[in-house]
Amino acid sequence: MSGKADPRRAGDGTTNRARLDRGRGALGPALELVHTGRAPTRAVLTAELGVTRATAGAVAAELEALGLIRVDARPGAAAGSQGRPSHRLAVAEDGPVALAAQVHADGYRAALVGLGGRIVATTPGCEIVDADPAKVLGSVVAAGADLLRRTGRRCVGAGLAVPSAVAEPEGLALNPLHLAWPAGAPVRQIFAEQVRAAGLDGPAFAANDVNLAALAEHRHGAGRGARDLLCVATGHRGVGGALVLDGRLHSGSSGLALEVGHLTVNPEGRPCHCGSRGCLDVETDPLAFLTAAGRAPGPEQSLLQQSIDLIRGHYADPAVRTATETLLDRLGLGLAGLVNILNPDRIILGGLHGTLLDADPDRLRAVVADRSLWGRSGGVPVLACALDHNSLVGAAELAWQPVLDDPLTALG
Repeated sequence: MSGKADPRRAGDGTTNRARLDRGRGALGPALELVHTGRAPTRAVLTAELGVTRATAGAVAAELEALGLIRVDARPGAAAGSQGRPSHRLAVAEDGPVALAAQVHADGYRAALVGLGGRIVATTPGCEIVDADPAKVLGSVVAAGADLLRRTGRRCVGAGLAVPSAVAEPEGLALNPLHLAWPAGAPVRQIFAEQVRAAGLDGPAFAANDVNLAALAEHRHGAGRGARDLLCVATGHRGVGGALVLDGRLHSGSSGLALEVGHLTVNPEGRPCHCGSRGCLDVETDPLAFLTAAGRAPGPEQSLLQQSIDLIRGHYADPAVRTATETLLDRLGLGLAGLVNILNPDRIILGGLHGTLLDADPDRLRAVVADRSLWGRSGGVPVLACALDHNSLVGAAELAWQPVLDDPLTALG
């Protein structure tokens, strides 16, 4: 009888099963290594897990049987390498997906995201956000369910990104300032109910959009390899922050850490929603930029897109350049204070802040270095976020986490 043998049954079946039993606790860590790109080959996986080559092979075969990864049967040796080439490992492109949803001041969007942070499909962005969170979340889940039906993918769970601090463990959106939603709306519960009503499998989660952007960038984007990562971003309105400490997202005792938008950077500045004046939230967001540039916001595009287009297309305009420099100086003051407190080894900027950085990186880095104690002693790398739709990718990471923790249990 010819044909390729099942890698899980190769050799002595009893021996191979014993190897897999010993490596069962390594399934989750192994999947996370492949998911984040840190184990591109079986040899690297063996070294990272600290197991034998045979056990790593059994673990990889089990993950492949679950439809989560692919093991290249025709490995190739890298140029200049010695010894037997190792099998390549990659996430399964046709494997399960997570449903990701994001709501912001200018609309909402759903997406399907596979392992590796790869967006498989997205819906068009909707530009109307109802004052009733149940209506909005029902619509975005329905759009995601339609994507699942059309693609025929298995869903492992759902994650939601919202522009608000989300209190744990209740999952309440405490301050959806730029939405018409009531403060304290139980967004996780509402989202979970809509997911169940749509007949979707898996658990449902919700968290702050910038926290999720930081999580996605740390695993798949500009934050990869950082130990202590600070993320500051302005999307459609307001400013948020997030912190990854020792490789893990830090959200505080109840999910409310890093409300950086309410750092004062201009004491005589605009009134803020929090009751103070001159906060990052109102001094460095898209509306602040358009105002500083003397441009009236138009109805045809989001404030974020109008600001980005203005910088990229009209930077030679003195008013646009001055507005850019003003916001960079204020942002730099805020970042310098955060560097003094947190001592991160990398800063990443999202949304309009990333575009401001690209326009004049030296100016922002000089302000941070000049105004922070640790900046003067060697500087902190400041980079723009690298992922498109990073909050959506981060929302999917929430849904993928139970699978990363225990693939066999999560996938039944």
